[in-house]
Amino acid sequence: MQDFTLSALDIGIIIFYLIFVVLLGLYFGAKHKGAEDYFLAGRNLTWPLIGFSLFASNMSSNSLVGLTGSGYQDGFSVFSYEWMAVLVLIIFAIFFLPFYLKNKVYTVPEFLERRFDYFTRGYASFIAIVLNVIVDVSATLYAGSKAVQLIFPEYPLWAITGVLAIIAGLYTVSGGLSAVVYTDAIQAIILIFGSIIITWFAWEKSGGFEEVMKITDPSHVNIIKDVSDPGLPWPGLFGVLIIGFYFWGTNQYITQRTLAAKNVIQGQWGSMFAGLLKLSILFIMIFPGAFARVIYPGFEDMDALYPTMLFDLLPTGILGIVLAGFIAALMSSIDSGLNSISTLVTMDFVKKFRPEKTEKELMEVGRWVTIIVMIIATVWAPQIVHFDKLWDYLQKSLAWFCPPIVALFVMGLFWRGANAKGSHLGIFVGSILTISLIIMDIWFSEITWLPHFLYIASIHFLITMFAIFIGSSMSKNDKSDQQLDGVVWSKNEYREEGIAMSKLPFYKNYRYQGLVLMIIVIIILLYF
Repeated sequence: MQDFTLSALDIGIIIFYLIFVVLLGLYFGAKHKGAEDYFLAGRNLTWPLIGFSLFASNMSSNSLVGLTGSGYQDGFSVFSYEWMAVLVLIIFAIFFLPFYLKNKVYTVPEFLERRFDYFTRGYASFIAIVLNVIVDVSATLYAGSKAVQLIFPEYPLWAITGVLAIIAGLYTVSGGLSAVVYTDAIQAIILIFGSIIITWFAWEKSGGFEEVMKITDPSHVNIIKDVSDPGLPWPGLFGVLIIGFYFWGTNQYITQRTLAAKNVIQGQWGSMFAGLLKLSILFIMIFPGAFARVIYPGFEDMDALYPTMLFDLLPTGILGIVLAGFIAALMSSIDSGLNSISTLVTMDFVKKFRPEKTEKELMEVGRWVTIIVMIIATVWAPQIVHFDKLWDYLQKSLAWFCPPIVALFVMGLFWRGANAKGSHLGIFVGSILTISLIIMDIWFSEITWLPHFLYIASIHFLITMFAIFIGSSMSKNDKSDQQLDGVVWSKNEYREEGIAMSKLPFYKNYRYQGLVLMIIVIIILLYF
């Protein structure tokens, strides 16, 4: 049994870090003058901050634990979520981000109101709030608290969850998106540095990749798996694309920092930078799990693997820094979730029904919403223990709720014929499918003939798209051509952007940056 005992130096490093991020949040909180400052950092973010914040918000503590465990037990197929994220970020930067910024939206669902109507916006915002609470904030709190409990077993889960929520909530309530983004940038650097350190020590102790392959079946390191693989069969990659697109392209939790970009180019560069950081995950977060196969043969508790490696391999002082990175990953996901929910509730609902509220009043509403959501998430997080596996909980939630949202954005942006009646039918059909899937999972969980959740996500998406097509075809479009020009993509948009990009040096052209990223992806997939 690993002894998870911290030295006074390690504890001091962690406490210093926590105090620092809270003070940073308070510093930014004193500078805000209105809603745009609070929710979108004054729309003044540059690409390094955007890229680091996108990465840090995505890489929660349960990601670190899960990726290392997958590298040990399930193999490298989990990296498909990461390389697919690169593809999604490129698509997002080309097609969706320019329209979000052109329309100066506060929230991603607000774009759907411009394209369809308020009902569609309200639906997308409500689903985003639900997912942010039960998946992004609560699940992160639960997974992080479980990991911290390994180090401090004498404290109950609810107490650890409460402390973590309060710390993240303090600087988020005060500082808004500015505090979230700047602390995320610092936390991303600590996270990457810490992951490199643990990878180095694991490589040293294991003897490297050659030793891993001596005791490992070659298929273990294959990223693309056979159709019979229970975890991630290759036909399921389309489902990965749909869920990935929801996460990176339509989820306020992630996209909020791109909405706050200084201009389109800064947002596109930031997206490419985040894609580059995502590619590092194979080498600094999944590889350590593979090295652990040599160091800890027969290890069974995957949730304890990452903490075990930290305490077993790292010297005093270094352990404190890497644990600060682990906590940083936890804080980044919680603060992003809290801030996005606050923005959605305030701008999509409160402002809509109380338009007389001033910018300053909306900022105060946002702070109170953050506090309320923090309390709700803290109460719900310990209940996740009743699900058999955290990963199943996350996957099922996304497969149930995400496909209709993605269908609305795809049909809305790429088909001029889509209209409000079509979106309403798509919402109705998509919601019926969502409710049916939840009922089947609760009352008929013993059913074994249900397809893989990634196949379900794909089918759900296609059926909703078809419903939008049918509903739109049966009714006239209530938007004028001028209105549609501002919210529907066309080839002219791409040509005009290409002309603007041609005036930049090639290394500043995000299209070339995206091409380089995809070449790296192809090389990795061919090698593994």
